[in-house]
Amino acid sequence: MGAQSNAAPIIIKKKRVSGGEGHHGGAWKVAYADFVTAMMAFFMLMWLLNATTEKQRKGLADYFSPTIPVNPVSGGGDGAFGGNNMFSEKSMVMDGSGASQKSPTVARQARGSAGVNADGGKETTEDFSTLEAELLGRMGESLVSDKVRKHIVTRVTDEGLVVELFDTEDQPLFESGTDKPTAMMRALALLVARSSDLVQNSIAVEGHVRASPVVLAQNPAWDLSTTRAQTVRQMLQGKGLAAERLDRVTGHADRELTTKNPMAVRNNRIEIIFLRTH
Repeated sequence: MGAQSNAAPIIIKKKRVSGGEGHHGGAWKVAYADFVTAMMAFFMLMWLLNATTEKQRKGLADYFSPTIPVNPVSGGGDGAFGGNNMFSEKSMVMDGSGASQKSPTVARQARGSAGVNADGGKETTEDFSTLEAELLGRMGESLVSDKVRKHIVTRVTDEGLVVELFDTEDQPLFESGTDKPTAMMRALALLVARSSDLVQNSIAVEGHVRASPVVLAQNPAWDLSTTRAQTVRQMLQGKGLAAERLDRVTGHADRELTTKNPMAVRNNRIEIIFLRTH
């Protein structure tokens, strides 16, 4: 019979030491990167506010404005746009942010330039941003092609929104030396006529032509610029623009050039001006 051992069994414990504790981890790096990104965005914002003018800041704000139809003033209905259509108060929009009657109540006055100012008088400034976006093809579902967009430039002046339609080297708007419009001019006239429904402003049409390389006793530029402006007026009316909205039609011959070269085709242009309301 063997001898029994009274010795207790030996138990060995192994302790695992895992890394990543305390300062050895990487979670703080993510938090620090987020903090640095936020600070960079903040300083960029401060720099932009200091380096841009009020007009430039407004342009940046308009760029990020939504382009889907929004009805800021209820029309009283329960449809998709809060009424029968996207235009409140039975009036077409003036500046893309709502419609307004000439003297609406304070409660129903749409935000924009079509209402009254703080002194009770009519506003003298207008925002044509929606109309510009439509003409330049910046709307979300715009059908304006790149070929058409190459012939359009817009600018806002004291007189109103100037829509400049001009010739290019490869695509004139009228047949040479005549007032017969090309297919491109017809497409541009259709675009302007349809887009003009976004505002109620009166419209002026002005014709401009380039200088002739030969000095003539009777300069045909006057008659040509005038007849081209008249042709555009007729096209606009034929495509739905109300005749009573046309305020004037004038020809400026080659007296107002846009380039240093007076014979450049860029000087052949039609200016359609959406006049400010006073």
